Amino acid sequence: MGSDSETEKTIKEKKKLILLAPIAKPLAGKKLCKRTHKLVRSATKAKCVRRGVKEVVKSIRRGHKGLCVIAGNISPIDVITHVPILCEEADIPYIYVPSKEDLATAGETKRPTCCILVLTKPAKGELDQEVQEKLRTEYEQVVSEVKQLTSSLY
Repeated sequence: MGSDSETEKTIKEKKKLILLAPIAKPLAGKKLCKRTHKLVRSATKAKCVRRGVKEVVKSIRRGHKGLCVIAGNISPIDVITHVPILCEEADIPYIYVPSKEDLATAGETKRPTCCILVLTKPAKGELDQEVQEKLRTEYEQVVSEVKQLTSSLY
């Protein structure tokens, strides 16, 4: 009975990889994907995120810094093709994750989300020192792995 659920999980993982867009590079592996989702979850609780293409583009153009997490299974792909270019121009690291549904779950929304920008500072107010320190260490860990993955690609 346990093996059935394991095979179902592997089938779901394969379906996610099949639905990926051809431009979804650098794509996070399982371990980096988990860390990225954990970072998005904790940043959402601290109100340090921007959800959706429109909000993310607006924040990038205004000069906000952070980590851009983009879903790889977006259809049509034209919706997000300009986001990586904006991130590169603004010197913002970005990473693709396999599923928009998982990204929305990590961002604590029911609606599937194309991309999320994890900000380094909250939009309004200040965070507790302890929460801010925890968020910063998670952020720096994920960003260093993303930069390492990106440098190995190019």
